[in-house]
Amino acid sequence: MSDRSGLSRGDRNRNARPARLRRLLRPDHAIVGIDLADDRQAVVVTDHDSRVIPRRRVTARAWELGGLLDWALERARAAGFVSVTVACEPAGHRWRVLDQLAAERGLALVCVQPLLVYRAREGEDLTFDKSDPKDAVIIARLAAGLHCYEPERGCGVGPAAAPGRPAGAADHRRDRAGEPGAGSAGVRLAGGPGCGGQAVPVGELVRRAGGGAGPRRGGPGAGAPAGACPVRGRGAP
Repeated sequence: MSDRSGLSRGDRNRNARPARLRRLLRPDHAIVGIDLADDRQAVVVTDHDSRVIPRRRVTARAWELGGLLDWALERARAAGFVSVTVACEPAGHRWRVLDQLAAERGLALVCVQPLLVYRAREGEDLTFDKSDPKDAVIIARLAAGLHCYEPERGCGVGPAAAPGRPAGAADHRRDRAGEPGAGSAGVRLAGGPGCGGQAVPVGELVRRAGGGAGPRRGGPGAGAPAGACPVRGRGAP
């Protein structure tokens, strides 16, 4: 029986997570809670006690929300905050567009799981009533309580790639290899961690390995040019 009482790797990772999120959700930053939808967006700017400073409803697509972020930043600064942190649900492709807009302005973005929003809405008034403005406040409140996470991003996306980014906004998993750029269906070839490899579309890999004519006899990748990455078919050893 071991008498060791040191921290395990899991303990260290769990201890580091709140500190990492706190660097994104700094006390001098207001929180912009956004309930993303197709063309009707609900936005609130709150402090860390979930007090709403302003709120707004706009009719706009996700890629048209740059002006809304500028408005939220202006109102937060007028209330005495240095900057803002954006919080939203990872809804389809919209949060990625919002993340890009936030990164262009040097703003951090965190995501809140939809299940947590659902449970918080149910626990708030014991009803299943849903409204976009209420959800925006719930998203901001969950983010203030660190019930959120920093999303993983591809190369050149997010606060880590934006000038003037907040301290600690860099993706803590940016050194993971094998991730294609955001929005691209591809495979990153070996060549270094992070963005050092070359992102190659899947179709291009198949063409290199089989010449675009399907599997060939002689094993996976037969007839492929020198240096090509072999691709194995389903069920191949």
